[in-house]
Amino acid sequence: MSRIWGIPSQPHSTDADTFGGSEKRAHIVTASYIMSDNDNVAHAASLTGTDWFVKALLCRIIPLMALEQRQLDEQNTQRRAEILKLDYQDTSAQDKQLYRDVLTLEELYRLKIIPLVADDHHITFGITNTTSQQTMTDLKNRFLDQQVKFVLISDAGYREYMRLYDPPKKIEYHDISITGGDTKAQVDKVSELLSQVRADDMLAYLVSQAHELGSSDIHIETQKENVRIRLRIDGVLHEIARLDYDKYRVLVSAIASAANISTAAEGAQQGHISQRVTMADGTQVYVNLRLETVQTVNGMDMVMRLFNMDQAMYNLDRLGLSPPQRQVVDGIITKPSGLVLVVGPTGSGKTTTLYSILNTLNNEERKIITIEDPVEYQFAGVVQIPLTGDQASQGGFADRLKAILRLDPDIVMVGEIRDGDTAKTALQAALTGHLVLSTFHANSAAAALTRMAEIIGENPLFASAIRLVMAQRLVRRLDDSTKVAYEPDTRTMDWLKRVVAGLPPDTEHPPLEGLKLYKPGTSAENPFGFKGQIALREQFTMTGKVGELMTNGHNLTTQQIEAAAVASGMRTMLQDGVLHVLSGETTLEELFRVVG
Repeated sequence: MSRIWGIPSQPHSTDADTFGGSEKRAHIVTASYIMSDNDNVAHAASLTGTDWFVKALLCRIIPLMALEQRQLDEQNTQRRAEILKLDYQDTSAQDKQLYRDVLTLEELYRLKIIPLVADDHHITFGITNTTSQQTMTDLKNRFLDQQVKFVLISDAGYREYMRLYDPPKKIEYHDISITGGDTKAQVDKVSELLSQVRADDMLAYLVSQAHELGSSDIHIETQKENVRIRLRIDGVLHEIARLDYDKYRVLVSAIASAANISTAAEGAQQGHISQRVTMADGTQVYVNLRLETVQTVNGMDMVMRLFNMDQAMYNLDRLGLSPPQRQVVDGIITKPSGLVLVVGPTGSGKTTTLYSILNTLNNEERKIITIEDPVEYQFAGVVQIPLTGDQASQGGFADRLKAILRLDPDIVMVGEIRDGDTAKTALQAALTGHLVLSTFHANSAAAALTRMAEIIGENPLFASAIRLVMAQRLVRRLDDSTKVAYEPDTRTMDWLKRVVAGLPPDTEHPPLEGLKLYKPGTSAENPFGFKGQIALREQFTMTGKVGELMTNGHNLTTQQIEAAAVASGMRTMLQDGVLHVLSGETTLEELFRVVG
């Protein structure tokens, strides 16, 4: 009835046993699953700002309407039973006894079936409209020593029983807040408490904690004995919990339902979830999740990538561009045509950079169309076209790009250039008066051009079409409140001096006398010593020596292109990283981990 009336019950505190009858208890808060008349009446009476007559009327009408709806459900179920030649049972008036040893909680949810009576010789199952004939046959074969009987019950009756078998619960976030440390004690604590809550609350908790910690991904990984849950925080994975397979199956079913994917599919799948979560301080936030699944020898593994729905984060001022880099970007994106490529591995922040450029360019005077797999954030005033994984892998980007060019766009964003057709179409669009933004997988800015030549062949139009190539990687940022200073050894100092000496003329050379570097410290609030991430970048335009090389050269190597870019004033990613190390923002170890 909560969906009909839109009146949720007030949560109340309780101590609840786990489904399996464990002696262990956890402080939890129940939430509405199946509304009772008393819940609705109590809520109606507590409504503030409502006329007393309306309150009184609601208190009288709600129970009557609930009873009438329940009676109608039972009548419809009885008629279906007659048509199907099944026995029917009205569970609304009978005492409800729970038989926890007959079926697991996961089976109760998956099969939509309830054991109503069970003893040594007889079992009566209450089945619903969605219970299959195969399920009934399997249960008869499973309980050969007992006489098995099936009766049809209403969906409302099924939900009432499930309210008793699996009382809706919500974790008290302050009781099990994840601090970020993947210690065994914390993993055990989170695992124990997750085992006692409903699947929807498990998902909400995982998303809220991931959001609170600034995590980019939630990994659910099947293993031989159990299922591991890890969060990727600042680019590094940390274990937070382990689940048994019964609880895992319940969680996966809930995630699959929310993302509209199948738990039985053999191949990889993609989905999308928009989740509203309540944080520890009571505030509510919306988080977009992109779901990727794959079947392994142990079961279905899942990775959920989190995307913040705050448009303020997509801002060029927040990208950490140096003044020379920002000047180049501003000059390029204000041009009416050309191709801007942002390259790097998965998880390097390419989409954030593109979205920031897009957000800067978005105004009433421009028509902007995007093709994305999937759409990760929706911008007002931008035409955004989603593309599924299958469509993208079958050349969908190229086909859609050709189609939208006929819609007279000023700016086009292609989520990723994955094949030769898409690359050729993007280059052609850039040459015919469109500003095209896209991403590309390459290890460096120079490598992007050699890879492009590999998939479409060498083409002198490169120099005319491509305006800017930007490569980036993410490193962890040191926590200023805990970082520890130290003096580098002589060998490290000599290496740093060589790198600084090779910086472009327009880059300020930092002083190295009395230099101190930093390493991560620890605290109870931040056991890792890092807080957030920084983008390391290198970029060049197709002017000067790079443009000449691309126009006249043949069989060019990555090293030749990079040398030309450096000669034209490019600051390499390694040099950019060293500057961040010298300023105390990150560590040498982080730089070598990411750049090598």
